[in-house]
Amino acid sequence: MIGIVAFLILGAAAIWFGGLNQDEGWYLYAANLVSEGLVPFVDFDFTQGPIMPYVYAAFSSAWKNFGLLGARVVTLSLGALGIMFSALTARRLADEGQKKSAFSITFLLLAVNLYHVYYLTIPKTYALASLFIAVGFYLLTFEKFHFLSGVMLALAGATRFSLAALLVVIAIYLFIHRRIESFNAFIIGAIITLGAVFGWFMTDFTAEPGLLKAIGYHAAREGFSPVMIVGSLSRLVRFYLPIFIVLGLGDFKRSRFLALAFAVVFLIHLFAPHPYEDYQVPIMSLLAVFAAINIKTDRAELMTLGLALAISFGSPLLEKWTSDGQDRFWTIMKPKSELAMLREAAREIEALDPEGTELLTEDTYLAVETNRHVPRRLAMGPFSDVDLLYWKELLEGETAKVAAFSGYAFAIEVPKGNERSLEEQLATWELVKDRYVLASTKERFGQNSTTLLILKKKE
Repeated sequence: MIGIVAFLILGAAAIWFGGLNQDEGWYLYAANLVSEGLVPFVDFDFTQGPIMPYVYAAFSSAWKNFGLLGARVVTLSLGALGIMFSALTARRLADEGQKKSAFSITFLLLAVNLYHVYYLTIPKTYALASLFIAVGFYLLTFEKFHFLSGVMLALAGATRFSLAALLVVIAIYLFIHRRIESFNAFIIGAIITLGAVFGWFMTDFTAEPGLLKAIGYHAAREGFSPVMIVGSLSRLVRFYLPIFIVLGLGDFKRSRFLALAFAVVFLIHLFAPHPYEDYQVPIMSLLAVFAAINIKTDRAELMTLGLALAISFGSPLLEKWTSDGQDRFWTIMKPKSELAMLREAAREIEALDPEGTELLTEDTYLAVETNRHVPRRLAMGPFSDVDLLYWKELLEGETAKVAAFSGYAFAIEVPKGNERSLEEQLATWELVKDRYVLASTKERFGQNSTTLLILKKKE
């Protein structure tokens, strides 16, 4: 009961106080475009598998009516469902007499972890992918459902490309350790699903370039360094310390395929050009299940609850969400949550352009919050593949009545991920100044607290 209450508190905190993330905007905007009949890789750029925008399109009324708040509620609901399936998997795999304990420990390790809950709240691919993985591994524990397990894990890979590695690991495991019928059923389910998702993209000449561009986007990223790997590992251990402690108290005898599946995808993420620790969020449920079913310590549930509460309520995320660092002796407190600031900015944009339908911005969570469109090639926000020539053509044509630019505007060189040259950024700002005048500013706005400029088109 304490774990459920803690999850509800952490979930509410993540929904309202959780920091804004630029990805929230363009993932939701992609879902909006799909709900309008547009196709990823054909009508707009997209850098992950196409499943998320199609699934989220079914829920688009939530953020069209309630903005990002509604989207976060939907996303956390998917994430919570994934946590429950992970706990059920632990119960299935645990020894007799330890099933209830394994269920509870898995739930506590995932649901009472502020970092994990936050990333299952913001509308990235993590919550949906986690759900597919959790259901896929749960079905894998039943002899008769390996076909459906293949379907689920293929959907995970079609949601986030790197997760397709799970299909290879599980296929090899089934081939070596199970009957050939299980292997065949799993493979058939995966192939049919991947064929249904990607088949027509690969045969449609209008879609293939966009799909290949999405894959190339990840390969072209720059910035890899051993220091980033060490930093990523350090932060991951800090945020998931209860899992690693419980793991260290186990005997590793049961269901080692869970650890193997986790390890393969973990290493793929770790050696990515930018090994952000949050890439690991969808697969942490596998490690949690493995830890929960192998622990042999007395009063393990109580210990896990204490660890989870201590790490969550002592998390640096809480400080990050409520303050902006320190000015000499004084802590700079945020006057309101980042989500509240987004809603306030949306109201200002609406006041400048009542019932408008367009917004010129690379902060696509503003477009989602105001239920407006951005120019077609800006669908991926600050990660859109555009250059100075595009901005010149765009701004010389008919543009939206209102524009909004934060510190992310014109800053990222896509797909490398480097910062654009200062000369090119300034040249783009000069183009904007020719068409727009400043209406208002918002300090410490959005992801990593940059200044937001709200601009109105010159008469």
